[in-house]
Amino acid sequence: MTLLHRTDGDGWVDCACGRRHWGRFGAAGLMLVDEHGRVLLQHRAAWSHEGGTWALPGGARSSEETALQTALREAFEEAAVDPEAVTPSHAWFEDHGSWSYTTVVAHATGEVHPSAADRESVEVRWVDLDAVADRPLHPAFTVAWPALRAEAVRRLVLVVDAANVVGSRPDGWWRDRAGAAARLRDSLSAMATKGVPARVLELPADTWWPDIRLVVEGQARGVEPAPAVTVLRASRDGDAVIAVEASRAVDERPDDHVVVVTADRELRSRVEAVGARVVGPGVVLPLL
Repeated sequence: MTLLHRTDGDGWVDCACGRRHWGRFGAAGLMLVDEHGRVLLQHRAAWSHEGGTWALPGGARSSEETALQTALREAFEEAAVDPEAVTPSHAWFEDHGSWSYTTVVAHATGEVHPSAADRESVEVRWVDLDAVADRPLHPAFTVAWPALRAEAVRRLVLVVDAANVVGSRPDGWWRDRAGAAARLRDSLSAMATKGVPARVLELPADTWWPDIRLVVEGQARGVEPAPAVTVLRASRDGDAVIAVEASRAVDERPDDHVVVVTADRELRSRVEAVGARVVGPGVVLPLL
């Protein structure tokens, strides 16, 4: 909780689990991981709930915030983390019915200079992932840590076969291939901003914010990028570009979840051979 910046979410909830939790509309925290494989931890002030323990910056959600917005705000208020330097990866949701807590796992993709920014923090410090469990942790964080640790450095990369996905719906796309690809790009961008339910892709956690690489060819090659969507233009063989991009993503970050969206059977074999997974357009289209 942060006492210097009050919201309508500040307040205690008598939970069905028998404990009291902070946050009338639930709470959220940010697990920020840097390029060195360290996580940013907060040493909680003695007067605070479970004072003296180490945990993640976080606090109560307001009635108008998403969990991601809360996590970023709290990390800024408590640890001086610039939201613009953070890229969310995935989130874990703990639901008690009458109360919930969301842990947003994110990666530092800009300059981050953390400091104890309010009186709830004794200090904030980068801690190696393998050394986190050696500290006296907040009890709830202790329980959550093994699952958080397993996925800490992972991201979701979606390589999308634009021609195959667009062609899977008989909506007149053939009359304007470039326009159909642009609409797909915009829908993918919106999906990436909102997040993808983990269960849809059979992934751990609850929500993933994907890095999308949209491969276009032919008349759709003029399509421009959009937020969270990189456009890769194939001069001839789109399948070859998809296979190369999937292989590159796996090689660059072997721990990442790399998923190709296509219904092409031959392409499926090629990308699975390099270590990527494949889902059909029918998995993604309902999310758009």
